[in-house]
Amino acid sequence: MIHSDDTDCCETKQNAAAQKNKAASCCSHDDNGHDDHDGHDHSTGNQTVFQLFLPAIISFLLLIIAIVFDNYLPQTWFTGWVRIVWYAVAYLPVGFPVLKEALESARDGAFFSEFLLMSIATVGAFAIGEYPEGVAVMLFYAIGETFQALAVTRAKANIKTLLDQRPDEVTLLENNQTKIIKASEAQIGAIIQLKPGEKLGLDGELLSESASFNTAALTGESKPDTKNKGESVLAGMINLNSVTEIKVTALYKDSKLSKILEMVQDATAKKAPTELFIRKFAKIYTPIVVYSAIAICLLPYFFVDEYVFRDWLYRALVFLVISCPCALVISIPLGYFGGIGAASKNGILFKGSSFLDIMAAIQVVVMDKTGTLTKGVFKVQKVVAVGIPEADLIQYTAALETKSTHPVGTAIIEYANGTEKENLVTAVEEIAGHGLKGTIDGKEILAGNTKLLKKFNIEYDSEIDNTPFTIVVVAINQKYAGYFLIADEIKEDARQAVQSLHRINVKTVMLSGDKTAVVNSVAKALNIDEAYGDLLPEDKVAKVTELKNKNLKIAFVGDGVNDAPVVALAHAGIAMGGLGSDATIETADIVIQNDQPTKIYTAINIGKKTKQIVWQNIGLAFVVKAVVLILGAGGLATMWEAVFADVGVALLAILNAVRIQRMKF
Repeated sequence: MIHSDDTDCCETKQNAAAQKNKAASCCSHDDNGHDDHDGHDHSTGNQTVFQLFLPAIISFLLLIIAIVFDNYLPQTWFTGWVRIVWYAVAYLPVGFPVLKEALESARDGAFFSEFLLMSIATVGAFAIGEYPEGVAVMLFYAIGETFQALAVTRAKANIKTLLDQRPDEVTLLENNQTKIIKASEAQIGAIIQLKPGEKLGLDGELLSESASFNTAALTGESKPDTKNKGESVLAGMINLNSVTEIKVTALYKDSKLSKILEMVQDATAKKAPTELFIRKFAKIYTPIVVYSAIAICLLPYFFVDEYVFRDWLYRALVFLVISCPCALVISIPLGYFGGIGAASKNGILFKGSSFLDIMAAIQVVVMDKTGTLTKGVFKVQKVVAVGIPEADLIQYTAALETKSTHPVGTAIIEYANGTEKENLVTAVEEIAGHGLKGTIDGKEILAGNTKLLKKFNIEYDSEIDNTPFTIVVVAINQKYAGYFLIADEIKEDARQAVQSLHRINVKTVMLSGDKTAVVNSVAKALNIDEAYGDLLPEDKVAKVTELKNKNLKIAFVGDGVNDAPVVALAHAGIAMGGLGSDATIETADIVIQNDQPTKIYTAINIGKKTKQIVWQNIGLAFVVKAVVLILGAGGLATMWEAVFADVGVALLAILNAVRIQRMKF
C-alpha cells in the first residue's frame, strides 16, 4: 500500500494485514529507502490459511452478533458500556495491528501512512458512536490485506517453484559403489549416477554415450532433449531413459539454475517506472488526503447555516476510508510478479519488472546471427589446401583452434578427429573480430576470417568473399595456405520469430561478425529488414548506438562473449541462455532459457499484457475512488460504500493481476 516515503516494501503493509505474517520475499529498507534484500524467504506458509484469517473470523462473529442484538433481537443488557466494550473487543483483533503500525510508521518518520488513515477513520467512527461501521471498515480492510498478502506469496512461490527444481540430494558413484550425499556437498569432478525419472541436482558433463532429458525446468519446453557423451547437462533436468553417469562441473551454488534463482530473487529490486510513479505520487497524495479530510470536517462551519459537527466529521471519515489506496499499491507489483511468473512458465527470465515495461515499448529487435538465429552447430563442408598437404592444413588449424571456444573452431577440431597436436601450440593470441594467431613447430599460424589476412597484408583467393558460407582462412608463415568452408543451420522457428515481430510492427536487424555474403543469405531466407556482416564487436556497438540515437527502443539478442557490450548498451539486452556465455547471461536483462528466437516475440507480448493489466488496475482504482470520494464529500456515500471503494476494488484488482499467470502465450 502507499506510504508517504516507500510503496514497494510489502513488509509493513503485510504486518497489518496478516498480523505479522510476512509474504514471501518481502524487502526491507535502509534509512535511505533503498531495497535491501535480507536473503530470507518470509512466507505465510508457516501458518495455515485458517490461522491467517482467525483474527478476522473472531471479529466478524462478534460484529454479526452485535448487529443482531442492535437490530433484530434487542437485549436489555446490551446497552451503554457493555455495548461499547463488545464492539471494542470485536475491533481489537483486526484493529490493534493497524493502530500499532500507524504508531511505528509515525515514529519512523512515515507519519502519513495508510495505517494512519484507517486508524483515524475507525477510531473517529467510535468517537461519534458509529461502532458497527468502525468495526466493519477495519474488518474488511484486514481481510483485504490478508488476501493481498496471500496473493503476493503465491505469485512469488509460483515463480520459485517453476525454477527451483533441484533435488537436495544426489547419488555419488565411487569405486563402483553408490552413496547418497547432499547436493551442496558434491565437489567438482565427482561422478553422479542418475536413474530414470530422477532430477539432476548439479551442472555436469555427460559421461554416458547418450541420454534423454526433460528440460522443462530450464526451458519451459517438456519435449525430450537428447544429449551425447561430453555435452553439458544442467541442474533441474529430468533423466528419462536409462541409468546415466554425469561428471560434476560446477558447485551447487554456482550452477546455472542457482544463478537464475538469484536473479529472480533480485528481480523485484528493479522497479518499473509505473511503480516508481506510485511512490512519488504517494508523497503528495497521502498528506493531501489527510488535510482534505480536516477541511471537509471544519471548513463548512464558516459556510453552512446549520453546521452539525458530527455529520461533517462522518463525511470526513468516509473520505479517509475511500482514499486509502490499497488497490493501487498491491495490484501494481502483483501485476508485475504475474508477468515475471508467466514469462518463467514460458522459459523466459526477466531480471526485473522494469524490463517488462521496456519490452512492451520495443520498436527494433537487433539480433546476432550465430546461436541466435542459427543453431551455432557448424560442420566442415569442404577443405581447400594451397601449397601444403591437406592433412597438414587440418592438423595445424585444428591445433590452433583448440585455444578457442568459438563453435566454428569446434567444427574444425571435430573434423580433425584427433589428429591435431594441441600440446605443440605456443604464443597464442586472439585478435578480436578477426581470429587466432599462434606458433606450431616454429611456424606462425593465422586462422580466422578474411579480415585477419587483410590485417597482415596477406593475399588470398578473393573469390571466396562471395561464398554464402562461413569461411576460415589460414596462413602459414605469412603465406596463404587454404581455407575451410563451414555451414551453419538456421533454427527451425527463426522465420516464424521474424514474422511474429513484423506482425506487431517491430523492425528486425541482424548484426554479425560473419562475412557479408553469409549474413545476407541468412537475412534473405528469414526476411529480416536490415543485415550487416563483417562487424567487429565495436562495430556492433556503433550500429546499436546509431539506432538509439534515432530515439528508437532497442532490444539486442545475442549469445557470445563478444555480444556482452551490445547487450549492456541496448534498452533491453536479451541472452540466449542455453548456449549463451556466462558473461552475456550475466549482463543481459532477459534470458531466453531454451534458445528459441520465437521467445523474443513472447517476451514482448508478455510485457505488453502485463502493462495493460497494470494500467487497467490503475484506471479502475482511480475512477471508482474518484466517484465515491465525491459522493462521500457530499454526504451521499456511507462507510459501507467506502469499504467497497477500498477493499472491493483492491480485490478486483488482485483477481485481474493474477489473471496473466493463466494466459497462454
